[in-house]
Order: sequence, then C-alpha cells, then structure tokens
Amino acid sequence: MARYTDPVCRQCRRIGEKLFLKGDRCYTPRCAVDRRKRPPGDNVPRRRRSSDWAIQLREKQKARFTYGVLERQFRGYFDVARDRQGATGDLLLQLLETRLDNVVFRLSFVDSRRQARQLVNHGHFKVNGRRLDIPSYQVKPGDSISWMGTDDAVPEFIETLTDGLPKRPVPQWLRLDPENLAGQVVTEPNLSEIDTGIESRLIVEFYSR
Repeated sequence: MARYTDPVCRQCRRIGEKLFLKGDRCYTPRCAVDRRKRPPGDNVPRRRRSSDWAIQLREKQKARFTYGVLERQFRGYFDVARDRQGATGDLLLQLLETRLDNVVFRLSFVDSRRQARQLVNHGHFKVNGRRLDIPSYQVKPGDSISWMGTDDAVPEFIETLTDGLPKRPVPQWLRLDPENLAGQVVTEPNLSEIDTGIESRLIVEFYSR
C-alpha cells in the first residue's frame, strides 16, 4: 500500500500554513512553519501572483495533506461525491470526515490523524464490537467506535493517550464516552463544524477543468 513517507512538516511548509499534522507540536515554537517560513527545497522561485489554477491546486493539496490521502484515493472520493445528489464539495468533505481514522482523531483518542491511521492499521480499534484495521472505512450514523483493549486492563499506552479526555472539543455529530473510552456516530457531519478551513468550491473547480 502506497503511503507518504517524507516529513509531514514539509507539507505544511508547501501549503504555507499550519495543517496540524503533528498534534501538539504544531502549537509549540518547534513548529516548522514558524521556524522556516518558506517552501521546502533549495531553489525556491521568487514569489509571483498565483494563477487561478495554482490557487485551486493548493486547496486540493491542502485537503489531501490534512486528511492524509494520496491523489488516486482523493480523486476516488471526488468521483463518488460528484455522482451523488447534492453539492459536490460538501459531500466530498463529508466523505473525508467519516473516514475511521478521522473519527478516531475527532473523538480526541489521539493527537493527530497520522497517529490515528497508524493505530487503526495496527488493529487497536473496533467498530460495533468488531476489530477493524482499515483507516478509510466509512462510518455511518449509529456506529460505535472503541479501543481494542483486553478484558482485564487497558494497556498503558492507551491510558497515556486518553488521559484527560476530551483533549479537544468533540463535534456534535459525534458522542464521546470518556469513562468507557468509546464514541458513537450520532448523525452525518455538520459542515459548519469542520474546522479545516478548506474551500471545497475550489477543489470542485480544479477537477472540473
């Protein structure tokens, strides 16, 4: 399975803003965007006025980097959203938000989507009582998500990750049960609660060329 293996901070620097790909580190002075305020690479071209295509491409890449999706899979999400009834851009963001790794992140079980993807891949979560190791699994209203712990005790690393839940505000389309380390999908994602700052309209325009 293909995956991005370079430093994720390069993605933030390429976009020119924080995408919060490394969790709490992005809020500290160690953040690469604050320390190095130019795009990655030795020969960086001088700044010029960006074309409409460049602006649309940047927004598409911003969405890809934020959710940790490669181009082929992202285009697949766009095709699914385009074939459904409704606003394509809004449906695209809903598909990305209902990925299992993003839901684990939204429930505040982990510090970043990348960490969520790794833990899901390793089989540390179950959906509706069944172990699931597919980060791209699309959750539905009524699904319950919980840690794959043992019957006797919760592993130490899970206690460390979940200490002080919730660490971040949990969106209203999800319900968190801190005592049982579980969450539930209540309804479809509310677009007003998606705080990624992604202009989905520009992504639709990019693929409509």
